[in-house]
Amino acid sequence: MYRYLVRRLLQAIPVLIGTTLLIYTMVYFLPGDPARAMAGDRRQDPVVVEMIREKYHFDDSFLSQYWNYLTGIFQGDFGTTVRGRAVGDIMAERFPWTINLAVTALVIEAVAGIVAGIFAALNRGRFFDNLVLIVTLMMISIPTFVTGFIMQLLVGVEWQILPVSFNEHDGFKAYIMPGYVLATLSLAYVTRLMRTSLAETMRSDYVRTAVAKGLPHSRVVMRHGVRNALIPVVTFLGADLGALMGGAIITERIFNIPGVGGQLAQSVYLRERPVVIGMVTALVLIYIVGNLLVDMLYAVLDPRIRYD
Repeated sequence: MYRYLVRRLLQAIPVLIGTTLLIYTMVYFLPGDPARAMAGDRRQDPVVVEMIREKYHFDDSFLSQYWNYLTGIFQGDFGTTVRGRAVGDIMAERFPWTINLAVTALVIEAVAGIVAGIFAALNRGRFFDNLVLIVTLMMISIPTFVTGFIMQLLVGVEWQILPVSFNEHDGFKAYIMPGYVLATLSLAYVTRLMRTSLAETMRSDYVRTAVAKGLPHSRVVMRHGVRNALIPVVTFLGADLGALMGGAIITERIFNIPGVGGQLAQSVYLRERPVVIGMVTALVLIYIVGNLLVDMLYAVLDPRIRYD
């Protein structure tokens, strides 16, 4: 296991470098002058613009700028904004909100999706199975911002069950509605994936053998069916954590959550390279860690899997 973890960590280094290079290239070649964008929309003093250009080395070559930034990342320095604030402080302020939102969404889609998928697979072709297919198709078809506004109108305004807008003083309750809205699309995918995977697993030879031996139906389903059917679902959930955090921009805007999404959109507009690349780098690291945890869970779900 130790050698496997070391191997995966070494594999993550080129992924991290390649991702930062791609994002840095995209931001670098955006139209406009980044120094003027960071100076503000008002009348700009040429001296101030030149100071910004010199401070952030905008006159250096592309490779030189990227190398300086990359070496700073490995030293724990993500740079500073034009206002002199460290990017690390901004990330420490914004990321907890987005992480809480993404984890809430992940728990909702995992629990609800797996349970609904199990019941749909065990009742394949019946009313509940058809109902699950119709509902999940609707969830996939409706855009996230429409789902958010409908939830605010019904659950928040009409029924007054949950707060309409985010308020940190509401605690976990404030994340339930935004978490569900964020998880809607993935919830539909998890449900359908679990349904298909379990239905195929229940037709396997080892499941039929367990049934022929006279094992209780619940034990056959949970021990031999669900446990093996969870492998592709866990793979999806591990990759989806990073996707939820990166795709939370719309949800954060709808519910006024001060997370990564709003800051990232503002930084792209202002062409603040350190903020954009720093946050994207953090998202990549979360994605890598999530996939590493998924690989470790494979051995728990399937004892035949061993890491040497």
